[in-house]
Amino acid sequence: MDVRKFIEIMAVTEKLKNTTRHSWTSSGRHESVAEHSWRLSLMAYLVKDEFPEADIDKVILMCIFHDLGEAITGDIPAFNKTKSDETVEDDEVRQLLSGLPEPYKKELSMLFLEMHSQKTLESRIYKALDKMEALIQHNEADISTWIPLEYELNLTYGEKEVEFSKYMKELREALKNDTIKKIQSPEKSVRHHHRAAGG
Repeated sequence: MDVRKFIEIMAVTEKLKNTTRHSWTSSGRHESVAEHSWRLSLMAYLVKDEFPEADIDKVILMCIFHDLGEAITGDIPAFNKTKSDETVEDDEVRQLLSGLPEPYKKELSMLFLEMHSQKTLESRIYKALDKMEALIQHNEADISTWIPLEYELNLTYGEKEVEFSKYMKELREALKNDTIKKIQSPEKSVRHHHRAAGG
C-alpha cells in the first residue's frame, strides 16, 4: 500500500480513539470505540478453543472493523440506534472502503456483507461477543454511571445473539449473575461518589 494512503487511513481510524461510547470504564471515564474493538478482538482470540471449527482470524478481523463507520457517525447507544442510523453508518463504511486499494477493498467489503447477513458461524461469534463485551464493560463500571433502563437491559441484552452456542449462553448467564450481584450490592455507588467528591 502506498505510504500516503496508509497514513491517510490511519488518520481516519484515529477518530475511533477519540470517539467515546456510552459505556464507562472502571476508572470513571468514557471508553472509546477503539478500546471496545480492541477488547472484543481479544475476546475472539480467547474463545478459539470453544469454536475449533471456526476461522478465528476472520472473527478477529470482524471485531477490529465492525465499528469502522463510527469514525464518521460517532457512537449511538444500542437502545437509541434506529434502522436509519444503521443505514447511514453502512453508507459511511461503503464510502471508506471504496477509497481503499485492492485487495483490501474487496476483502473488507465481503467481510462486512458476511457480518450483516449473520449466516456464518464466524459472524455469529463476533455478534455475540460484541454484545457480551458491552455487558462486561457495564458490569465493570460503577453502577452510578448506569441510566435507569440499563438495570433491565443488562439482564436481557444479547440473549438472542447467544442462542446459537452453548458456550455463549453460559457466558451470558454468568454475566447476568454478575449484573444481579452488582445491582444488589449495598456498596454499589460508594467508589464513584468518593471519587466525585475529590477523594
